Amino acid sequence: MKIEGATIVVTGGGSGLGAATARYLAGLGAHVGVIDRDGEAARHVAEEIGGRALPCDVTDADGAAAALDMAQEAGPLRALVNCAGIGTAARILGREGVMELDAFERVIRVNLIGSFNMLRLAAARMAQSEPDAEGERGVIVNTASVAAFDGQIGQAAYAASKGGITSMALPAARELARFGIRVNTIAPGIFLTPLLQELPEAIREGIAASIPFPPRLGDPDEFAATVRYCIETRYLNAEVIRLDGGVRLPPK
Repeated sequence: MKIEGATIVVTGGGSGLGAATARYLAGLGAHVGVIDRDGEAARHVAEEIGGRALPCDVTDADGAAAALDMAQEAGPLRALVNCAGIGTAARILGREGVMELDAFERVIRVNLIGSFNMLRLAAARMAQSEPDAEGERGVIVNTASVAAFDGQIGQAAYAASKGGITSMALPAARELARFGIRVNTIAPGIFLTPLLQELPEAIREGIAASIPFPPRLGDPDEFAATVRYCIETRYLNAEVIRLDGGVRLPPK
């Protein structure tokens, strides 16, 4: 899929990996729609890159549909990059008792159901567009995590949500193939996002030392470049790419 001139929507585009991806794709000439629950953050990034802010909650079916329709005012939707997500840290059986079911459900709803909601709505719009010379209509890139494979203690909800996204890659790609829509997934490791930037430097260096090579935290632009690869490489489909410097997370 050609990125230049394409309409691409990035969820979670107001910060972190989503913002880096929105900036990167805009720099390649894409018309980028920035979806984020934080409307101010979405507007800030959109203004910076000449894109369009689309404030909405990815779990809201009607709101998400309206956001995608607005994005298509710049042209047919060609790619969706799902970066919206949340994390939590809670043991199933902790010192304060059993983990609240609502806490588990919230992470699943935002990370997994939100990703599926955006995927289904984007695919419906892509399927109605004209294919290119090779019959391709669109590309969907989901964001999982190495936690899908190496889930740590206290991360049952997060690991389950990202595991669901990982498992969705193949059946979604198989189902949408007849419409000329590819589906790929990136499972990032430990990246230098705003959350980690708030940690003391000594702690960040300790985390970086656990990564085989290169022994540093991931650069969000490296994630964005991998999104580009997923979009542009036509033969890449139904794939889950670990982007982690070779790290394997310990139990805790």
